[in-house]
Amino acid sequence: MINLAITFLVIAIIAALLGVTGVAGMAIEMAWILFVIGLVLSIVFWVIGRRPPPM
Repeated sequence: MINLAITFLVIAIIAALLGVTGVAGMAIEMAWILFVIGLVLSIVFWVIGRRPPPM
């Protein structure tokens, strides 16, 4: 997820430099959404991995 977020962020930066604001806006929104989803999943998996083994 984080890799995709970085990819969309790079696309947004390139599109903004070229003046394509519509594409840049959509790419930055996708990058933000994927970053948040990746961050939430990372925290969830970190918490699940810290549980003690069942008895």
